[in-house]
Amino acid sequence: MPLPRRKAVLVTGANGEMGHGLIQRLAQSADADVIALDIRDIDPELADKCAARIVGDILDPRMLERVVAEYEVHTIFHLAALLSTRAEFTPETAHEVNVQGTLNLLKLAVEQSRWHGRRVKFLFPSSIAVYGMPDLETKRGAGAVKETEWNLPSTMYGCNKLYCEQLGRYYARHYRQLAVDSTDAGVDFRSIRFPGLISAFTVPHGGTSDYAPEMIHAAAQGLPYACFVRPDTRISFMAMPDAIDALMALMEADAERLTSHVYNITAFNPSAQEFAELTRSAFPGAQITFEPDLRRQGIVDSWPEDVVDTRSRTDWGFAPKYDLRRTFEEYLVPNIRARYA
Repeated sequence: MPLPRRKAVLVTGANGEMGHGLIQRLAQSADADVIALDIRDIDPELADKCAARIVGDILDPRMLERVVAEYEVHTIFHLAALLSTRAEFTPETAHEVNVQGTLNLLKLAVEQSRWHGRRVKFLFPSSIAVYGMPDLETKRGAGAVKETEWNLPSTMYGCNKLYCEQLGRYYARHYRQLAVDSTDAGVDFRSIRFPGLISAFTVPHGGTSDYAPEMIHAAAQGLPYACFVRPDTRISFMAMPDAIDALMALMEADAERLTSHVYNITAFNPSAQEFAELTRSAFPGAQITFEPDLRRQGIVDSWPEDVVDTRSRTDWGFAPKYDLRRTFEEYLVPNIRARYA
């Protein structure tokens, strides 16, 4: 008799900023084994927290077949993506990774649901990049936007994320709806539109909102930093611990309480100048200048200054623990100082 397969949580993009924090949290639960998947080998500090570590490409169907050969996947955190700045240099590659990769994982979720008879929870981090304001005047006049407003992204990354939200909704509600043998696809798709995320433990790379964490990491190393946006630039941000808490809370939420497949969340929305002032107060002598890159500035200006997250607070109790000052004083400064000591 074959041995029963182990219940597992699959995390793609496990080596990224969000993957680090998420695996730390998932490892504290004994409910399921963690399978970490990334195109690069997993960092050593994460290795002993994972039941399996797989180096591979989410575009490789044979690799995904190997993932499910031994484990029963009940939850998928699909974090793997080509981020906004890098995606603009290779938009066709970004589309392959971000869209086809997501489609591959949704198909895997359907197959796993059919195998073990339970709906597979599919947690998908989306982004404020799905929004698109035509100009700065419109952005400032719009204020905080709802999930259904200004869904006109100007980047490949934003287009990919918005389309994948719709793919998830389709798989959750309408999969093969005209087929003779049409049944519930078994995908419980849940998505969060994250603001800019700031991590103390990983170095940012590839994100158009990374000017804030880049500024702080540079100051901690005594390096000059030329910020690529104007001092008055304003979008919403969040400390990474709150982002991980949000993913875990949405995963654990009762499906009957959820009124949407996609949710906004936010914590604070300071200007780039405010970030610079807080950084200089924490690291006296920090050399921060502003040298806007007009093309990247244009992308950031198309994103809203703030978002409405009432639905996430009502449906599943989202409540960030870190405001801007606590993010700096208790999370960023001590941990980044220790990193570069």
